[in-house]
Amino acid sequence: MDSPSKFSMNIPAFIITIDTEGDNLWQNYWHIATKNARFLPRFQTLCEKYHFKPVYLTNYEMAIDHAFIDFARDAIARGKAEVGMHLHAWNSPPVYNLTGDDWRYQPYLIEYPDVVMNEKVTFMTQLLEETFQVKIVSHRAGRWAFDERYAALLVTLGYQVDCSVTPLVNWHHAMGVLQGTGGTDYRRFPDHPYFINPTDISRPGPSPLLEVPMTTRYKHAPWINSISQLYNRFLNKRRSPSVHWLRPTGDNAGLMCRIAAQSLAAGSDYVEFMLHSSECMPGGSPTFKDQAAIEQLYRDLEQLLEWLQSRVVGMTLAEYYQRRMTLTEFNNSI
Repeated sequence: MDSPSKFSMNIPAFIITIDTEGDNLWQNYWHIATKNARFLPRFQTLCEKYHFKPVYLTNYEMAIDHAFIDFARDAIARGKAEVGMHLHAWNSPPVYNLTGDDWRYQPYLIEYPDVVMNEKVTFMTQLLEETFQVKIVSHRAGRWAFDERYAALLVTLGYQVDCSVTPLVNWHHAMGVLQGTGGTDYRRFPDHPYFINPTDISRPGPSPLLEVPMTTRYKHAPWINSISQLYNRFLNKRRSPSVHWLRPTGDNAGLMCRIAAQSLAAGSDYVEFMLHSSECMPGGSPTFKDQAAIEQLYRDLEQLLEWLQSRVVGMTLAEYYQRRMTLTEFNNSI
């Protein structure tokens, strides 16, 4: 891949993250197909047209899919993409029956015993590294659930960057284990990159693991959010404020451009986009149900990437990490 030294340090980065996983996991609980791997070349071609480099954060079923393996190996060899790790605990080896029906309840990795967490993360890391013959350094947690134990495992295995944090979003309402407390509450997490504190992943600290949070923005004015939160507390609700993400939802190119513009205007040195690999396939998600929806998706993507092209430089997560390290070294030398 291109050296980060070639990039101007003053130009914000554009990071494309793809949760690379099975077809329509919102509805397919007991059988996972991977037909969406055949639809990724079109997305990759579009990214390359604008000199952007996707990061394919890869789950178990895609890591053993021959079509995806061939596709990703080629993109990596040409320096046009990165493969990172993404782990859905309920179907990622080694098998451990936490709930009696893990495929139905889809428990979070952080709900499993420590030894099982270790085994699953180690297995996935080794599988990806052996399959793609590269060091895997980037990661996003399945269902966005992250904690201090998980971060420590990533550090032990040599990961450099995580992108699991979704600022302003509270996942407590999204259950895994029925008797559990739901997902991670990110409402008070930073919305900018930071090296994680090993004892509190919501704060900066001395860990070597860089957190690169997802780009999110409030939908409404601060006073509306304040009233909404007071109302939710009165009703004892654990809802998040209404939040826009930098991701396609169907005919929202203008909104994505505004979200990116707001983030850059606020001084961010990157914007982070996300999409599921299955959303590139007709019927692969509830949002993009047919070919017409896919064509609208690509019109939106084309408009977003064209708008961004003159404002940002494309980077993988690994390249962004290297730029942050270069900046840190420079600042320490003056």
